[in-house]
Amino acid sequence: MSIHTSVEQGRNSGILDGYLEALALVERLHRLLLDVIKDEFERVGIIEINAVQALLLFNIGDNEVTAGELKTRGYYQGSNVSYNLKKLVEMGYMHHQRCEIDRRSVRVRLTARGREIRDLISALFARHADGLIEKQVIDHGTLSEMSATLRRMERYWTDQIRYIY
Repeated sequence: MSIHTSVEQGRNSGILDGYLEALALVERLHRLLLDVIKDEFERVGIIEINAVQALLLFNIGDNEVTAGELKTRGYYQGSNVSYNLKKLVEMGYMHHQRCEIDRRSVRVRLTARGREIRDLISALFARHADGLIEKQVIDHGTLSEMSATLRRMERYWTDQIRYIY
């Protein structure tokens, strides 16, 4: 079967259109999430860190991790993780320490100031969760089903990266 035939079958079944729409929504939702965080920061007068850095702090939480672990655990995607970690350390949101065993590796954890940002983002997300239910945007069952579907897509994409078909 040629690639052209495969693409045509996908188009004919409607799957391709639905898949492309889902991809666009995932990308748009991520950008909107960053805008929501930026808006919250503007509301409370935080200007020194950006939404990507705030999500990084939120996802690290109470853990102590290396930059490599951030990517492998799925906490952070992007080639500029080292830049953002360096900036967060410089601004006092994170502690960093060279690993005793592997001196090339640096472990990071939140400072009290970093935990304040994490708590702010956590409270924002809690308000959103409550608002979704109160305004009947989504119910728990639908949210669970949506999360399960996204996890299946994540596994599929991960398998594609690892060349497992």
